Amino acid sequence: MDSPTLFDLPAADAPSPKAKRGRPTSKAPKPADVANLTLDLATIAPPPGPLTVPQLETWLWAAACAIRGATDAPKYKDFILPLVFFKRLDDVYHDELRQKADEFGGAELAREVVQADHAAALKEGRPPIVRFVVPETYGWHAVRNFTPDTEQEGHRTLGEFLTTCLREVSRLNPDLHGVLDVKDFAETQAGQRTLDDERLATLVEVISRHRLGLQDTAPDVLGQAYEYLLRKFAEGQGQSAGEFYTPAEVGLLLAELLEVPARATVYDPTCGSGGLLIKARLSFERRNAARRAEGPQLFGQELNPVTYAIARMNMLLHDFTGARIVTGDTMRRPGFGAAGAGLMQFDRVVANPMWNQKNFPDSLFETDSWGRFPHGAPPSASADWAWVQHIVASLKPGGRAAVVLDTGAVSRGSGSGGSSRERDVRKALVDEDLVEAVVLLPENLFYNTTAPGIVLLLRKDKPQERREQVLLLNASQHFVKRKPKNELTLDGRQALAAALTAYEDVPKLARRLTLAEVQAADYNLSPSQFVETGDRATHRSLVLIRQELQAAADAREAADARLQELLAGLNLEGGETV
Repeated sequence: MDSPTLFDLPAADAPSPKAKRGRPTSKAPKPADVANLTLDLATIAPPPGPLTVPQLETWLWAAACAIRGATDAPKYKDFILPLVFFKRLDDVYHDELRQKADEFGGAELAREVVQADHAAALKEGRPPIVRFVVPETYGWHAVRNFTPDTEQEGHRTLGEFLTTCLREVSRLNPDLHGVLDVKDFAETQAGQRTLDDERLATLVEVISRHRLGLQDTAPDVLGQAYEYLLRKFAEGQGQSAGEFYTPAEVGLLLAELLEVPARATVYDPTCGSGGLLIKARLSFERRNAARRAEGPQLFGQELNPVTYAIARMNMLLHDFTGARIVTGDTMRRPGFGAAGAGLMQFDRVVANPMWNQKNFPDSLFETDSWGRFPHGAPPSASADWAWVQHIVASLKPGGRAAVVLDTGAVSRGSGSGGSSRERDVRKALVDEDLVEAVVLLPENLFYNTTAPGIVLLLRKDKPQERREQVLLLNASQHFVKRKPKNELTLDGRQALAAALTAYEDVPKLARRLTLAEVQAADYNLSPSQFVETGDRATHRSLVLIRQELQAAADAREAADARLQELLAGLNLEGGETV
């Protein structure tokens, strides 16, 4: 079998030669061979047509389950997600090379131009003419056809070779540093491979069933399927799922409530896998289909390096190449801003920080060089209002924010009669007229808790007609039961958005409070305390109840008397039976 050329890759669904145990047997191209390749575009079959969202979801979940079944698949998300991303990169690269071959009049010339331009772009600090370069030696085809007997460049296992491939592709494409090169596919635990070569080869083969090129799936379709994978992994990971995934319908609600304008900046200080930012962008595009180019620019920071990598992949798969995602501890080292100049500020902020964090000392807030905590430190048991203060400091004048918090964040300390740091910070923000609304969500929406949660809506420079008022919305009944979690309904999201726009009382949904009413409630902003969702009970008077009981007693006595008359008439004496 001849070595493949730069474009001479298997068409979609083309099987790879197999050994008895399902291993590929064809050899991957060696570096020396690649230099002498000739291009033959005629061998490439046209794609069968764009994949639909259901097709993608079914296929990608099958790939996840190929490792060890649906139950254990979430444990391997850090192996699966980079492979799906790598497949997309490789297929798009070859599609772009085909386009350049048409443009330059030949495949060989296109390859030379792309390689030379890429080297120059790295030196000059500019984008290359193709998005990402994936050398044949380290591409998907080489991975798919690796066998231990080749010992390509000294690699004894598929896991070792795949790890090298991803790191080399990252080295050649600086934008992929910390994204594609995070996972070691040959890692071991207690002396055993976490994912052995046999299962890894199976995973590669399942992902090879379809192409993910430019004509095979649109970025929004692939991105939606990727989010589906994240949701499926979240369903299986329980408590830890909340660190990287917020339910899609909650993300859409935040985006719809904030109404992101054209060319806005949107920031998430605890961005996880990037879902809230992506929903903000997608919501804008759905409302402004003809102005997609004016969509918001996205900014996010994530503490966990693996989750950061997932967020970057998520952005690139959605084709949101301008998104700026950084890694690091937002509370201790904000990623957007400069010492002395202050924090960068944004038009919109979305966030679902970890609820009730306990790992921040008072000294962090007291010595903060960014001036983020003018209203003091939160209690040691919960950093919720530290996150809120960071978000307020990150908003431009006129900016708006939507923050998902524990329900207790808007009520703890109120009515206690004693001192409470949370109540004091909450009071300060209400008195400064920064709180626009609070939404109570249904219970059991989130993957790491059954608690309902609330959405705190903040706004700098409220419109005159909304000043010194807070709108409380109770959406606790707007859900449908699903497995394993409930789901906020579309009707519920639309009702909440309409109520916020109207900023008026709505029976069983919304109540507008004046500042005086909030003060009278000791700054308790819990919607359940002010918005009843059930029908109000009605009570009859005691006089009427006594009259009805007496009438029932009289009717019973009359019935007993009539029964005695009937029995007497039957002449049942003497033991006769009827």
